[in-house]
Amino acid sequence: MIFITNDDGIHAPGINHLADALSTLDDVFVVAPDRERSAIGMAITLSRPLRAKDVAPGRVAVDGTPVDCVDLAIGALLPEAPRLLVAGINHGENLGHDVHFSGTVAAARKGAFLGLPSIAVSLSRSVDAHWDTACEFARRIVKTALVRAFSPGVLLNVNVPNLPLHAVKGVRVTRQDPAPYTTHVETRLDKEGVPYYWIGGARVEIDDRDDTDFGSLRTGWVSITPLHADMTHYESLEPLREWEP
Repeated sequence: MIFITNDDGIHAPGINHLADALSTLDDVFVVAPDRERSAIGMAITLSRPLRAKDVAPGRVAVDGTPVDCVDLAIGALLPEAPRLLVAGINHGENLGHDVHFSGTVAAARKGAFLGLPSIAVSLSRSVDAHWDTACEFARRIVKTALVRAFSPGVLLNVNVPNLPLHAVKGVRVTRQDPAPYTTHVETRLDKEGVPYYWIGGARVEIDDRDDTDFGSLRTGWVSITPLHADMTHYESLEPLREWEP
């Protein structure tokens, strides 16, 4: 069985297209947020109980975050242990620093924490979404992942260009482009004259080389970036040990 979740919500087109595509490989079971929960990262709900509602056979909506959905699915809702977790298809790419904020990637990261092979799939945002392209590459990658294991604690972050299938050049294994954001705060006043704020930012220092997720996606390639749940910077361990008393 393949477990599917997302951060766009259980009624989003991407998750339904993905479930249809992967049902050709194995049984699928969907547990996803009952509404959009994008850009929420690894947030979990500890201050109240979670509620789950069946919306169709093999489809459960949860009033929580993507990570809540993974915990609840693995701990209680799935009828059997899944072979694989697939999060998506997200409507909008998850590149560079996005992987720290994305609920889609967070769901896959949580799966990796639990020892489950996990893949996040995203499609570049456009008014006319080529879901068929994203589904075809998701199906190909998942089919391979079901028979060829990848390292424990690693999740695969897949980004698909929003192009007709015939226009995609192929698949590249890439590194994450850091692609950080600037910080921008817009201050406004409400009708009482009290300030409120919109936060945001723009990309800076994008590395568009062919071996990056950004560079590959922009030139028409599907990008597969292996991400590790272990965030330790091992090169710093020895220098920092000199700080030890």
